[in-house]
Amino acid sequence: MRLVGLTGGIASGKSTVSGLFKSAGVPVVDADIVARLYADYGDMHLQNVVQKGTGGWKKIVKTFGNDILLENGEIDRALLGQIVFSDPAKRKLLNRLLAPHISFGIFWEILKLWVKGCTVISVDIPLLFETKMDRWTNPVVVVWVDPKTQIERLMLRDGCSEEQAQNRISSQLALDWKKSEADIVINNSGLLEDTKEQFREVLKQVSAPLTWKERMRSRDGFLSIVMCTAAGVLLARKNLV
Repeated sequence: MRLVGLTGGIASGKSTVSGLFKSAGVPVVDADIVARLYADYGDMHLQNVVQKGTGGWKKIVKTFGNDILLENGEIDRALLGQIVFSDPAKRKLLNRLLAPHISFGIFWEILKLWVKGCTVISVDIPLLFETKMDRWTNPVVVVWVDPKTQIERLMLRDGCSEEQAQNRISSQLALDWKKSEADIVINNSGLLEDTKEQFREVLKQVSAPLTWKERMRSRDGFLSIVMCTAAGVLLARKNLV
C-alpha cells in the first residue's frame, strides 16, 4: 500500500489538489473531515473531541482555563481561535493536545480503505510535518504558492486585511520549508490549468507499480504472506507425522 502525503499552507490550494486526486479515482483521507472541521474554526484543526466532557475538552480547559468556556460549558471556539492565532506557542500547544485524537481517526480511515483493497491512498493533512505523520507517507506532495499570491488569495477568500492575512500565515510552519522537505512540489501560483497539468504528472508518479515493500503492506500482500505461512506450517506438520 502506498500512502501519499498531501499538505501545503493556508490558501495554497491544497484542497484543490485533494479534489483532483478524488476526481482521478484516488481515495483521499481528509484530516479536516476526520477532525469534523467547522467553518468558524478558521484554520484550526479541531474535532468533536472538544465537545463538553470529552477527553479533548478536559485537556483544553485544563490548559487554557475556564475563561474559554461559554455559559453552557462548551468551548468558545471563536475565542480559542483568537488566542492561538495571536500566539504561535499556544497554537503549537493546542495541536499537540489534539494530535493523538486526530491521528487515531486518520489511521482508522486508512485501515478501512486497506480492508477494501485500496493500494494507493492520498492522506490530506494540513499539519503533516507538525504531527510527524510525514514519516508514514511516501511520497510527500506539497502544494506551494508564492508569498504574494498566498496573501492575496487569503485576503480575497476570508475578507481579512493584509496584516491579518500575514499574521495567520506567519502562525504556520513556513511553506518554503515544507517545500524543501517535499518529494514532489506542485506550484499553484498560476492558473488552475497549470496546476492540473502538474497534477497529471504527479498522478503518473503515484500510480506507478508498487515496490515490493508497498505490496507487502497492501491487503492482498498481507493475505499472501498469511496464506504462505499457513501452508508452510501445514507442510511442516505433515512431514513430521
